Amino acid sequence: MAEWTMEDVAARFSEAAETGRRLPPVRVQGYFSVWPAFARKEWEGFTDRDYEYRLMPPTPEAIDRMLEAMRWVQWLEEEQRHLIWMRAKQREWKDVCRRFGCDRTTAWRRWQKALQVVADRLNHIASHAIVI
Repeated sequence: MAEWTMEDVAARFSEAAETGRRLPPVRVQGYFSVWPAFARKEWEGFTDRDYEYRLMPPTPEAIDRMLEAMRWVQWLEEEQRHLIWMRAKQREWKDVCRRFGCDRTTAWRRWQKALQVVADRLNHIASHAIVI
């Protein structure tokens, strides 16, 4: 990528949040049940709370991009991290403003500043990369 922009960084964080949502749930390994499986009727299956509908598991490349984006947040302060992930998860500005105790314009400016910090750091790293 030639140069990172705030829009590129925001899109990568959004993709990372979506990838994290599509990962399988974490379960404790080593436990099992000796009870037989119940044959449920079709209408009984609707009350199963353990069932989560997932469209498609993420690709390994998407997981790599998610992990890369998660390393980027180490360059930010804690409040900026929360703000970035709330927006990446497409939380409404109303919820963001309530969480940070500010109005929408201030929250938007802080979000833009956090994105710019990451973009500047990525551009700085790219400009100092050794070209072979």
